Amino acid sequence: QLVESGGGLVQAGGSLRLSCAASGRTSSNYDMGWFRQAPGKEREFVSVIDWSGGSTYYADSVKGRFFISRDNAKNTVYLQIYSLKPEDTAVYYCAVRKYSGTYYSSTSYDDWGQGTQVTVSS
Repeated sequence: QLVESGGGLVQAGGSLRLSCAASGRTSSNYDMGWFRQAPGKEREFVSVIDWSGGSTYYADSVKGRFFISRDNAKNTVYLQIYSLKPEDTAVYYCAVRKYSGTYYSSTSYDDWGQGTQVTVSS
């Protein structure tokens, strides 16, 4: 089970750190991803980190502002967000990359958390 936290209401230009804690089965053997879904839009890829933390990928829209990391000893993945924009407003989800397929496709992931709301005011 994955539990996201750290969302909230922030002003544009602000920062947040989202956390995704895994309980039960360890997530340390899997790549972990963050996705987001804004109202009326499809869920979109944000970032992924491989099981070791050695490789990361980002959506073009967040490069240079979002930074993914993990602490396998704590079974937790983080998403540090800087320079928030109103268009970053969405529910942010983490998930385990369990299936073959591209790292940016939601169908490659399972065990989705319930999400954490990020709202950015202008």
